Amino acid sequence: MQLETIFQLCQNGAMVGWLALVVAPLARERLIMAARGVALILALAYLIQFFTITEMTEGGFSSLAGIVALFSKAGNVMMGWTHYLAFDLFVGSWEVEDAGRRGVPHWLVIPCLFFTLMLGPIGLLLYFAVRMVHGRLAGQSSI
Repeated sequence: MQLETIFQLCQNGAMVGWLALVVAPLARERLIMAARGVALILALAYLIQFFTITEMTEGGFSSLAGIVALFSKAGNVMMGWTHYLAFDLFVGSWEVEDAGRRGVPHWLVIPCLFFTLMLGPIGLLLYFAVRMVHGRLAGQSSI
């Protein structure tokens, strides 16, 4: 299978998962599980890619130059992107689930989801800030 085809399948699948999280209040548990299912499918795609498209390079994980060398091959970039898609989507599903348990209004979580999709850790930090402020206003523990 061509790398571009793999990219499109993973990218489009992830967007379905993100859409499920945005509309989660309609059927919270089912849609969270759907998003996590997509994240698991992406994790499986990552595993398959690891054994089928990894391109050997001189790089490694012990230096920035080594990481740059690893990502100098298209197959390795594809694996890295699939890794981001899977983990960010899982984090987004956790944010929605946690917000539901804590009573955080979903409309406050949606911007966090956007930033988790686009900027990963910044979205997670934003969610923790929203959770903390909402918790304090509601008289709940933010931990």
